[in-house]
Amino acid sequence: MIKKERVVAAENMRGGIGSVEVHHFLETEELLGHATMFARVIVKPHSSIGWHQHVGNTEPYCILKGEGVFIDNDGSKTVVRPGDVCVIEVGQWHSIENNTDEDMEMIALVINAPVE
Repeated sequence: MIKKERVVAAENMRGGIGSVEVHHFLETEELLGHATMFARVIVKPHSSIGWHQHVGNTEPYCILKGEGVFIDNDGSKTVVRPGDVCVIEVGQWHSIENNTDEDMEMIALVINAPVE
């Protein structure tokens, strides 16, 4: 089967600023309970995904294009570029900012924690 990604445009995602596009590769039900999102995310210039917590799941980001600032659980800020992977563990907080004039693209996978 071949399918097209589903694109959702969002403003002020998770309390951030500006515009983000989420290009869903698979729908939540297609992830069979193992994950809730598998998508290419485009953070538009001078936009961000706001500070939020991952409860019951983890999320790695893999930066594909552009440059951003990853704000980690401890509040530290790190410039991220293509090839960098940001790992958010269960229970942690994070956000990401694109302070440039170019799009920043990443793959995001929200993986559910095992149920105990």
